Amino acid sequence: MEIERALLHKVGEAVHRFQMIRDSDRIAVALSGGKDSLTMLEVLRLLAARAPVQFTVCAFTIEQGKFLRPIQPLGEWLKERGVDWTYFHDRPSHRLLAEQPGHGCDLCSRYRRRAVYEVARSLGANVVAFGHTADDMCESFLRNAMFTGRLSALPPVTWSRQKDFRLIRPLVYVGEDLTAKYAESLGAPVIPCGCSQRPATVRRSLRGILAELEAEHPRLRETLLAAMGNIQPDRLLDPRFFEGQRPAPAPHLLPVLED
Repeated sequence: MEIERALLHKVGEAVHRFQMIRDSDRIAVALSGGKDSLTMLEVLRLLAARAPVQFTVCAFTIEQGKFLRPIQPLGEWLKERGVDWTYFHDRPSHRLLAEQPGHGCDLCSRYRRRAVYEVARSLGANVVAFGHTADDMCESFLRNAMFTGRLSALPPVTWSRQKDFRLIRPLVYVGEDLTAKYAESLGAPVIPCGCSQRPATVRRSLRGILAELEAEHPRLRETLLAAMGNIQPDRLLDPRFFEGQRPAPAPHLLPVLED
């Protein structure tokens, strides 16, 4: 299948370049119910069957009370494919939803992160894989530059705060046009989350801007990804990277927001 070959090539490139996977790793795939994480799960399973290093893959889903459809069809589909899947009902997240229905993404993310580590630990995993795509990388880069005054994005590989889990994003070179086609070809049941339906978000605005620009510049996202891997710090405004110059304190012009 042409789509599958393209995915294996792009994910394989990311895994190799950033040394995401090592021998004897047990990778817990964070399944959100969307097309991206489902695609990542399938590609990692394909790689596990043919990669020169030995690693195993399992999957889990955190229920925070925001799915717009029943989750059972996803569980049945995964069972048919022989996937080791854990469905975790996170009670603190449900209390948050009941007590603070208007809570923001940052607070929800902290609750989800705690639950992710709890589940991954119970599964005996040392690696957690997230389904962020090339689109997410570009949006994160632009959001940080335009709204927080930082040049940063989502790291392809990082560690949990306690250094007990390696966190990887194998889809950093994969666009969502590809994950949508692949998920459809698999017949995977996509379970949308209510957060994805929220209007007037910064993410939705940036996605619209990128789509509009790509109508005239079709390789724009690829160029942004290339820029993130080709930094020339001495050509920017941070004096810490100027040769022979003592660094000055950074001006606090904008609030620093967490990803």
